[in-house]
Amino acid sequence: MYAILVATVTVAVIGFVMGMLLITVGKKFKVEVDEKQVAVREYLPGNNCGGCGYAGCDAMAEAIVKGEAPVNGCPVGGAPVAEKISQVMGVSADGVEKKVAFVKCNGSCEHTSLKSNYVGIHDCSAAAATGISPWKCDYGCMGLGTCEKACPFNAIHVINGVAVVDRNLCKACGKCVAACPRHLIEIVPDKAAYAVRCSSKNKGPAVRKSCDIGCIGCSLCVKQCEHGAITLENNLAHIDYEKCVGCGKCAEKCPSKAIVMR
Repeated sequence: MYAILVATVTVAVIGFVMGMLLITVGKKFKVEVDEKQVAVREYLPGNNCGGCGYAGCDAMAEAIVKGEAPVNGCPVGGAPVAEKISQVMGVSADGVEKKVAFVKCNGSCEHTSLKSNYVGIHDCSAAAATGISPWKCDYGCMGLGTCEKACPFNAIHVINGVAVVDRNLCKACGKCVAACPRHLIEIVPDKAAYAVRCSSKNKGPAVRKSCDIGCIGCSLCVKQCEHGAITLENNLAHIDYEKCVGCGKCAEKCPSKAIVMR
């Protein structure tokens, strides 16, 4: 009986000492948590997609509180989340606009044709690494769905040989942009009325041979635009969305219909 009592007291004393030690260590190495950071984190969606440029939502919340990231830096949450975070931070969320991914290629099966048969891994990056282009256009969408697999929101799919973005599902996280080996996808303002759906840098005759809807670099759109919103670089038209007013004159003038209404 005495031995049991001694053992019980010993265990109790050890437990008490360990408890006090843990409390002391906890206080000494306690990491202060900013209440604002906790509040901001609660409003972030938790996708941890990396579209904001940070490792995850926790890192994004910390950056917002430190002033290293804007309150509207989360592409997934968009304006609603930015508004809530702005209230926590006591700043304005003005200027928040929705953005979406846009595929700069319209070379579907109706407009281009196969140049070779690729029978390797069903992945654009793998195909690009071989140096083989399945389609006649060496700049267009390979249609093997690497972007589709990368999208965490099921917002992009290969349809008729070319990737197509669902604007309603896209969160502009940038995963598809990073995944495309030919850099055909860009993030654009959702309000952008027109865009150039082509990435070919070939000259007109070569473009015509590979795709009947590609930009031929004729510069008619540049001359037509009254606002200086279109420039021609490497035989390819580019639209400055800040200057574009959406008049559509460039699309009307484009002989190959490479400029499309979004």
